[in-house]
Amino acid sequence: MISSIIWTIIVGLIIGLLGRLLLPGRQNISLVMTTLIGIVASLIGGVILGALAYNNDNGGIPWLSIIVGAILAAGGILIYGRVTNKAV
Repeated sequence: MISSIIWTIIVGLIIGLLGRLLLPGRQNISLVMTTLIGIVASLIGGVILGALAYNNDNGGIPWLSIIVGAILAAGGILIYGRVTNKAV
């Protein structure tokens, strides 16, 4: 249970940072908020890909999940920036 939570946080951080890399310029957003947005983006991306019947049966790195999560995280960071007046 605790290892699942730790892995979720680590994956969320990675996805959030990849989302920030997709955006030009500097974002005035904390690392904690980046991680939270990354976690949410990763979960939403998993739901979307699951609905499209995507699975990673080969046991390798789920590249499509990472790419979709990073794109969703970039969108989440943009929305967060606009709502909090920390626009990119």
